[in-house]
Amino acid sequence: MARSVEYYFSFQSPWAYIGHKAFFDLVAAHGLNVDYKPVFLGELFSETGGLPLAKRHPLRQRYRMVELQRWREKRGLNFDLQPKYWPFNARLADGVAIVIAASGGNPEPFMRRVFEGIWVHELNLADPATVVALADQSGLPGTALIEQSKSAEVEASYEQNRQDAIAHGVFGSPAYVLDGEVFWGQDRIDLLADALTSGRAPYRAEV
Repeated sequence: MARSVEYYFSFQSPWAYIGHKAFFDLVAAHGLNVDYKPVFLGELFSETGGLPLAKRHPLRQRYRMVELQRWREKRGLNFDLQPKYWPFNARLADGVAIVIAASGGNPEPFMRRVFEGIWVHELNLADPATVVALADQSGLPGTALIEQSKSAEVEASYEQNRQDAIAHGVFGSPAYVLDGEVFWGQDRIDLLADALTSGRAPYRAEV
């Protein structure tokens, strides 16, 4: 029986983009089911003690830029560290991802194009026309998806993702949850792979 991983992410997060391919390589290698859970980082940070980038100490901001360069090279990527339209309101793209998954589709091709759109091509992902175009390029009905993403059902799913994140102890993006165990950050993908390969029981904070 295929195992499942809950994937909490934000299109705002460069770390989610950096780890995206590595995570889905792992998904393919282990035949995993993925439960896609986009979250709004602003709300998640406010509830878990995190700070938006602009409010972090300058030393932390400087170190972040160094780490981004390291991991950009490590993952063999080429992207702008400060893209033109970042930060932005990711609600539209998040909503489309929710609709695709809820309808039984695979959001990954759309997500890949969104991440590359932000970080490589410097597109404005707050623009509905941009989101429609990326969905269309993924072989999906972009205009219809945008309309569906505005529904009360999608808003409820978005809120449920936030509640699920808090319940599991997720406080940032990306986070991968396997059997209730949180692996926070794309630099934990190797540890997630080890857990999957070994089949060990999940670790808990209560020991």
